[in-house]
Amino acid sequence: MKAIKSFVLFVCLCFSLLAHAGEININTADVPTLAKELAGVGKARAEAIVAYRESNGPFKSVDDLARVEGIGNRTLENNRSKIVLK
Repeated sequence: MKAIKSFVLFVCLCFSLLAHAGEININTADVPTLAKELAGVGKARAEAIVAYRESNGPFKSVDDLARVEGIGNRTLENNRSKIVLK
């Protein structure tokens, strides 16, 4: 019985991790993570995101990301599904 409970717990943990896979918190992610995980965002744009966040505080909505120089609507829409705010 203990083995079954352990297996069920393991499966639940795996599904939990998969549910969050690919999410990028733009309020906490560092430059390398932003550049790697966001489509169309390289080092320079990732640095601009972090600089904007440091100057203006955390992003309040995903749409606020478009206020960062170099981030247009196309980049925003290409990444909207993986961006989270926590």
